[in-house]
Amino acid sequence: MEAINKQTAGDKLHALRKHPGSLILFLLVVLAACVTFAVLIFLIAYILIRGVPYLTPELFSLHYTSDNVSLMPALFNTIEMIFLALILAVPVGIFSAIYLVEYAKKGNKFVGVVRVTAETLSGIPSIVYGLFGMLFFVTKLKWGYSMLAGAFTLAIMILPLIMRTTEEALLAVPDSYREGSFGLGAGKLRTVFQVVLPSAIPGILAGVILGIGRIVGETAALMYTSGTVAKYAGAMESGRTLALHMYVLTSEALHVDQASATAVVLLIIVIGINAFSSFIAKRLAKKTGE
Repeated sequence: MEAINKQTAGDKLHALRKHPGSLILFLLVVLAACVTFAVLIFLIAYILIRGVPYLTPELFSLHYTSDNVSLMPALFNTIEMIFLALILAVPVGIFSAIYLVEYAKKGNKFVGVVRVTAETLSGIPSIVYGLFGMLFFVTKLKWGYSMLAGAFTLAIMILPLIMRTTEEALLAVPDSYREGSFGLGAGKLRTVFQVVLPSAIPGILAGVILGIGRIVGETAALMYTSGTVAKYAGAMESGRTLALHMYVLTSEALHVDQASATAVVLLIIVIGINAFSSFIAKRLAKKTGE
């Protein structure tokens, strides 16, 4: 079946020439896209060129010493930090969004306050979260510099992000899904968790991916809560993540090359997490569509 009203590139260009304003906007959009793509390629190429030559076996030694400055303890701590922070933030964020979208009445003032608060928390600098975590979790609760204190601090940081993205994903689910479920005799709870929530999973995963990115790249908040000790850390022990590992190596100015190599590993991890999450989201979306 042939497409109706299909335009070729020449037809589009001819139409744009008739309207100078549209042509200017089109050129600005294309220019912005090209600049963004060029900056991204430049950053990735710069990191790879600076770091790949220094990816030595000593960098992946199981134990950190002043000679090999191994990144393996920091890599383990990063995975642990992601796991702890997501366990704390994801359930609270998703259930909060479900309440705001599915259960709260429209025009509810409490809902408006929660949304404004979430947007405000999203704009607070990470150093402020770090100071709060140090004063409350480290000092007041007497947890000391620990992975748990850092995880709670990061969970508070990413909670507004996960809540807002989940809320938008739930709002994007057509009302016909809910009406069809109610028409078949399903209750509110069953409709939310078996119809609406599965349909919103791709959008929810997008928020989780953004949250993981912020966890992996955070330094200021963790510096005051989890500490910078270079070892495999338990929940109540101090340890550094990959981003903190890079910061410490760079600030000491003794292992800048190894810090560049660590940046390559961190870049690969972030790309891998994004690719895996996108794959899962597509599979779930395809399964839901079926």
